[in-house]
Amino acid sequence: MSAPAAQAPAHVAIIMDGNGRWATQRGLPRIEGHRRGVETVRTTTFAARDLGVRMLTLYAFSIENWKRPEEEVGALMGLLELYLKKELDTFVRDRVRLRTIGRTEELPAGVQRVLRTTIEETKGFTDYTLVLALNYGSRTEVVDAARAYAAAVASGREKLNDGSWATFSRYLYTSDMPEPDLVIRTSGETRISNFLLLQAAYAEFVFTPVLWPDFTKSDLAAAIADFNRRERRFGRTSAQLKPAAAK
Repeated sequence: MSAPAAQAPAHVAIIMDGNGRWATQRGLPRIEGHRRGVETVRTTTFAARDLGVRMLTLYAFSIENWKRPEEEVGALMGLLELYLKKELDTFVRDRVRLRTIGRTEELPAGVQRVLRTTIEETKGFTDYTLVLALNYGSRTEVVDAARAYAAAVASGREKLNDGSWATFSRYLYTSDMPEPDLVIRTSGETRISNFLLLQAAYAEFVFTPVLWPDFTKSDLAAAIADFNRRERRFGRTSAQLKPAAAK
């Protein structure tokens, strides 16, 4: 196992992009790119832990992905179910906690069953967490949170005048998760595609041209090294962060 990177971000979130292009460049069906992408999920899950990350969130299936051809969506759901079934023993052996964010109740029944099983079997692990964003969209999350918050106000469990980010954020899917420190997107695209829009307000972003099936532990380590070179001020000045150096 590699030594943890200095000041590794506690929570890394990745927009996994480029499976289709990876396959197209090789004259293969798109589903082959997705199959290769699943292998990268496996390697990245443990690479992140080796590098000192405590939580890894992967954007696995977005609300918008339902717009893809029905055959491709079906294949993606099948790959997801197979991946979870194969990885359950590994997660238990290596003490990886699985969580999800998103409207998972709208996923196929088989996927929901294996998700429930894996989440239940791994819920006691606390050292490292893998979060799969499934049927997720940040705008949908805000709508769901606003609806839940309004219901809480209507029932008297919350007071409207006491509203704050700390209060409202309790109604997000990520209510008991730390905010991401680093967000990575593969494939060279430089947008965040409706992913953790509120939670990533102060995250650092790394956009890499590497297609997801080709993403390696070295690429992740390079992104973390880039993160470690940045100064995170959270609204303050450099002088405030380093008062001794400013004198």
